[in-house]
Amino acid sequence: MTEAIAARTVLAEHVLAEYVLAEHRYTPDRLVPVLGEKRLPRDIRCVTSARRFVRDVAFDWNAAEDVPEVAELLASELITNALTHGTTGASATSTVRVTVSREQDLLVVDVHDPCPALPRLRHAGALALHGRGLAIVQAFSDHWGWALTPYGKSVWFQLVAWPSQDMCADR
Repeated sequence: MTEAIAARTVLAEHVLAEYVLAEHRYTPDRLVPVLGEKRLPRDIRCVTSARRFVRDVAFDWNAAEDVPEVAELLASELITNALTHGTTGASATSTVRVTVSREQDLLVVDVHDPCPALPRLRHAGALALHGRGLAIVQAFSDHWGWALTPYGKSVWFQLVAWPSQDMCADR
């Protein structure tokens, strides 16, 4: 009896993992224009220049109002995660790649790292110093997720940066 319950539990966990994966899986359209790309060495001090890069790309391409600042904040969270967790066990020459692209009215920021471990949304306690990054990304992005790649994974977010006239009329 206990083995049957254990088998059902494992199956339920597998189904839940597949559901969560499907919810967050996304493959960017490779035909969309890449607005900018930056490669970072495995050094946490590079977060500053990388988040500034994302903000500057959004600003240079005339993204709407607060989009450059929001993109900077969200990129900072993903880049910090990639440099902190996504390069563990990787070779010293491995890099983190940040890509900013445009898909219709969306600004898409992809952060690629060599680690295939999926990101986990955590619920940090009130006094916890860490564990809020993905919750911030979820709260402020229009959509976010991840994709496994042949070289690790990509964690991404999307922001409406160039709203169409129809969207403006709805507001």
